[in-house]
Amino acid sequence: MLKRLLLVSTMALAVAACEDDGTYSRSVRASQPVPSKTLALMEQKDMSRYAPVLIRSYKKESELEVWKQTKSGKYALLKTFPICRWSGQLGPKKREGDRQAPEGFYAITPAQLNPNSSYYLSFNMGYPNAYDRAYGRTGAHLMVHGACSSAGCYSMTDEQIAEVYAIVREAFAGGQKAVQMQAMPFHMTAENLAKHRYDQNMAFWRNLKEGADHFEVSKQEPQVAVCGKRYVFNATAANGQRLDPAAACPPLDVDEGIAMAVAQKQRADEAKVADLVNSGTKAIKLVYADGGQHESFRRQMTAVAESNVGVFAQSNRPELEVSRPDALASGPQVVELDSSGRERPVEAPRPVQVAAPAAAPAPVPAATTIVTPAPQAQPVVASASNGPNGRPLVDRLLSFGGLFGSKDEPQAETAAVPAPTDAPLPPRRRGADASSAAGKKDRQAALPPLMRGAQAALPSGLSAYTEQAN
Repeated sequence: MLKRLLLVSTMALAVAACEDDGTYSRSVRASQPVPSKTLALMEQKDMSRYAPVLIRSYKKESELEVWKQTKSGKYALLKTFPICRWSGQLGPKKREGDRQAPEGFYAITPAQLNPNSSYYLSFNMGYPNAYDRAYGRTGAHLMVHGACSSAGCYSMTDEQIAEVYAIVREAFAGGQKAVQMQAMPFHMTAENLAKHRYDQNMAFWRNLKEGADHFEVSKQEPQVAVCGKRYVFNATAANGQRLDPAAACPPLDVDEGIAMAVAQKQRADEAKVADLVNSGTKAIKLVYADGGQHESFRRQMTAVAESNVGVFAQSNRPELEVSRPDALASGPQVVELDSSGRERPVEAPRPVQVAAPAAAPAPVPAATTIVTPAPQAQPVVASASNGPNGRPLVDRLLSFGGLFGSKDEPQAETAAVPAPTDAPLPPRRRGADASSAAGKKDRQAALPPLMRGAQAALPSGLSAYTEQAN
């Protein structure tokens, strides 16, 4: 009897030890210190370990930047992390199950940190925000996490997320209430804007660029609000009323100094885009099989996929595999567009002629005339530098409004939500909405300019971007 009791006690202790080990492991994950090299980098850049942070992510370049406030009060870039995996296409997330990683301005609070994540560590981005809800968009639990796999999230390696998590945790310990995450389709450079000038999401991206420009010119975290179904930055209602995400923007009070600097930057960017278009920069769209990853990971992950080994072989966690390894084999497909934004016609390959057995040539009567068919005329495709009438395209594209479509865009979003890509959607996560739209519609929304009704002291050349109903 005593031996049996000792055996039971030993087994109970063993089980308790396993449970404690699991709890201890998770506790260790969430409490890992900021790496000493990163702390040294903070000191070198005149940053406190407890100073506020700001995160910026870019799908096309597959990069996640961590910015941190210096002792001067302005933000500076601390580190850039290569993103191990993101899913979907360039463009915003619209519905549950579309595998789209969100784009927009999001706030991460301490309550959104998840030390018990199945994906090592994670934090919730805060999707849907007020902007997303104004469009009726659906989805939940959109994260930045580890495990290098994504079904609508931004995924890092376990080592990377441990460091980012620790940096954010220390900022919260220093008193920061929320960390702003600026999720972008790409770096808002003139080259990217010129190449993607016909994308159906361009009006939305231009609205995101406004916020990015506010940060770039001030190196301060922009205040973000939503009215008229668009983002507004560093602005408040002139009469002190609350901004309604779905209602038209009232007259806005803005910081004139920042507004003028942003307007100057926008004019310079517009000029660069126009120069690139006029010099022949081709308009393109990128089509991903299912998202992408940084080049530093892509070759390694492609080799893993080709060997039919799960992408979690490094951590032996195949039960978490939700990414499509085959989607990374060749990277995105680059599709060239003509001056009307349509895909350029591709000449079909000529069939291979199989030589017939040699035969004696038939005699040709003297009165017979042999007529050689004239070659078929090839279709004329307008180039990026010339419009359909042969005149320089830049002559009729005087600003972002001309470069990227009409400013007269419908405001309301219809109930039918287009799928984010023409490619078939891959298998969705458990519980995901299986519905999808019947096709895409080329729809844009005319919404009030950011500075309409603002103080009269603003310069007349201040750009006002519009938002597309998407």
